[in-house]
Amino acid sequence: MKNVLQGLKPERLWFYFSEILEIPRPSKKEEKIIKYLLDFGKSQGLETVQDKIGNVIIRKDATAGKENSKSVVLQSHIDMVCEKNNDTVFDFDNDAIIPRIDGEWVKATGTTLGADDGIGIAAQLAILEAKDIEHGPIECLFTVDEETGLTGAFELDPEILKSRTLLNLDSEDEGQLFIGCAGGKDTIIEMSYKKSPVPENHTAFKIVVNGLMGGHSGDEIHKGLGNANKLLNRFLFECNKFGLKLSFFDGGNLRNAIAREAFANTIIPNESVKEFTEFADSFKNVLKSEFRITDPGVNFFIEEIGQPDFILSEKSQKQLISSVYSCPHGAISYSAEIENFVQTSTNLASVKTKENHILITTSQRSSVETEKDDIANMVANCFALTDSKIYHTDGYPGWQPNPDSEVVATTVRSYKKLFDQDPEVLAIHAGLECGLIGDKYPDMDMISFGPTIKGAHSPDERLHIESTIKFWDLLLDILKNI
Repeated sequence: MKNVLQGLKPERLWFYFSEILEIPRPSKKEEKIIKYLLDFGKSQGLETVQDKIGNVIIRKDATAGKENSKSVVLQSHIDMVCEKNNDTVFDFDNDAIIPRIDGEWVKATGTTLGADDGIGIAAQLAILEAKDIEHGPIECLFTVDEETGLTGAFELDPEILKSRTLLNLDSEDEGQLFIGCAGGKDTIIEMSYKKSPVPENHTAFKIVVNGLMGGHSGDEIHKGLGNANKLLNRFLFECNKFGLKLSFFDGGNLRNAIAREAFANTIIPNESVKEFTEFADSFKNVLKSEFRITDPGVNFFIEEIGQPDFILSEKSQKQLISSVYSCPHGAISYSAEIENFVQTSTNLASVKTKENHILITTSQRSSVETEKDDIANMVANCFALTDSKIYHTDGYPGWQPNPDSEVVATTVRSYKKLFDQDPEVLAIHAGLECGLIGDKYPDMDMISFGPTIKGAHSPDERLHIESTIKFWDLLLDILKNI
């Protein structure tokens, strides 16, 4: 595998990225990458500690002449989003990610790449190993479970870090420096349902929506991408006129990813099958037309299947379809202060039929705490009249920009000097661990930046090679001048 990326510059950054791709690291299952980091730190003779939640901290002394420079935290998360195409056979608990180079990009093969945030880890390791990079005292913080709960940042000991300047290496747009982020929370619905026997003289169909781009529910929520859950549910709603009965609904996976695929098992009265199939053909054309610009890969089809064991009761089916239909998804409001900046959004992340209930997971984000609570309540009330248990997670705070930040000023100067152009300095709608770290360390001066990563949280994830070089050069120049 390492030969695939061999020859890319900087060599040691790509070497460590190749190493990381070989190590399974799903959220909440980071034992193998934790062991790798602990072994690495000890092999380098560096102070290496693991806290009670699993975060790893590796400290390195300043290089000669930089002993009096500010101590800096380099921070990334060690877990990755585990998404694959349905036709890809892959075990994220045991298999290595298979990279490939496609023109200007590094991609995986049928799975997420894990550049979010594997490239941040790789940069930290390359700096910790290096003997020829100028820097002051460094603390490399590797946090666990960022993608599914921000657990590592939530449980970070407020006294374990010595530094008060932090470089977060978990952003995905080269040329953009992030100095603030939205807060977020999840709204979870457990909708109970009753089963009914399958009537005679019905034909069973599987209905599939796939081919959507999906992507990050923070970075890409405003792009007009299709949500497979909403599109599938829309079709189910329209098919009430054919007497459709629902047996099973499964769509989306991760709370912070826009649903790419969804399917439902249904039955249709035999006398309505012809009209139903004709309507399915027309609905496919509707989706192709509506998403021809924003999500042109959208695909929709039906196929005949064997009879299901049961169908949802009439009441349960109506509660599910009506509630999901009314549940909002996408950008809700935009900032009045920052042009084209999403202020509040919600993501209808997944709908999963379980043994005794249907689990609906949604995620809300906002840079305004009161709006975050408001949109979460709006989503909850879409399901208030159903037979459901509804609850909100505790959520996480946003990160308020600091106009007097020294590290931002240093980073801007470095960027202008290196690339002879101004970077964009802005806030991000996605959540970053900086919000939680800043909550633990109110005097921490922070900035977030990274190379260009497209399609994060989906099998289309790809890392731009040239931007990775610029990311590396910028990081080294900041450390030299901070």
